[in-house]
Amino acid sequence: MFDPHEVTVRRFAAACRRRDRAALEAVLRDDATATCDGGGLVPAPAGPVRGKAEVARLVIAVLGRGAGAELTVESVNGRAGLALRHASRAVAVVGAETAGAEITTLWIVLNPAKLSGWHRG
Repeated sequence: MFDPHEVTVRRFAAACRRRDRAALEAVLRDDATATCDGGGLVPAPAGPVRGKAEVARLVIAVLGRGAGAELTVESVNGRAGLALRHASRAVAVVGAETAGAEITTLWIVLNPAKLSGWHRG
């Protein structure tokens, strides 16, 4: 079954893995918004980040982490989203809202207290 949302999230994930800002911006809507939840425990923007250039910059900083990182497409709140793990420990989970072939909104959970259920093994 063809799911346009999942196709868009997979394009986004591929761009994240390559740290390709132009490809990220191509999948983000011009007025895209990203909201991070660091829970005061990890660095995160205090409010929403707006605009595809700024969201792409944030995504590279948060999800484009170095060697040993595993970024996977998984079900987040019942729809395709992303999980970032280091050594099987979740460090970020991302929910996405899409409109056609573009991402409109990202919810990025960085708060370690909310990620324990995403750890593997």
